[in-house]
Amino acid sequence: MRRRLLLAAVALTALALLLDLSGVGDLGVVRRAAAAALGPMERLVGPGATDPADAARLRAAVTGGTSSAEVDRLLATPGTGGTRVVLARVVAVGQSGPAGPERVTLDVGARDGVEVDRAVVAEQGLVGRVVSVAPWTCDVLLVGSPEVTVGVRVGAAGVLGEASGAAAVGAAAPDPGTLSLSLVERGAMAPGDPVVTLGSVGGRPFVPGIRVGTVRGVRTGVGRLAPSGTLVPAVDTTSLDLVAVLLAPARSTARPVLTPTPAPAR
Repeated sequence: MRRRLLLAAVALTALALLLDLSGVGDLGVVRRAAAAALGPMERLVGPGATDPADAARLRAAVTGGTSSAEVDRLLATPGTGGTRVVLARVVAVGQSGPAGPERVTLDVGARDGVEVDRAVVAEQGLVGRVVSVAPWTCDVLLVGSPEVTVGVRVGAAGVLGEASGAAAVGAAAPDPGTLSLSLVERGAMAPGDPVVTLGSVGGRPFVPGIRVGTVRGVRTGVGRLAPSGTLVPAVDTTSLDLVAVLLAPARSTARPVLTPTPAPAR
């Protein structure tokens, strides 16, 4: 049975590749159909997917039972406190770029509550964001891809900036295995400074406070109001396995209105 599933998966993948190379228009529908068909197969034949110990551990974690140390550490990732999550495993890896893989497929999808533009984290920090969802799987664009730009806070002062796999405006392209980092306001940063997510409206795609990486180098360019530099990502995307998709709901209650106390007259 396992061999037949593998052969079917290879055949469908080959068909999708042939259609892609032929240039026959938009293949979004084909890719979504393939994802829907291959999703259950990927759950069965993916690495670790049929391991009873792994299945029991993930099931226990989701249902509130006793978790393994690995799951506990993942659920304790900074920035995820109070957030609903769906645990998942990487079952496919896409094309690699200068910083490593740029896209992976997870074994969770729409039927697990996953939606587009949700953040994905590993124990060490930010992995990327969901960019497409099938019933049983989803595709994640990884930090390090030129298409991913993350609003960040840098250092203890929380200076605002942007991190990306592409070169910052006026800066050189980042070295392999690093991200480009540029401040968007006057401020300073130094090697070793922590970099965390700024957050997005409604927590999509990113909630605040997730580790992105650590500043590696700093450049001060002529004509720039703020320095740029590079950072080392917190997560090694070449060895991803167990991850979590964040399902933080949008804020539904208004924040309280405060009235400052007037300063006493002098």
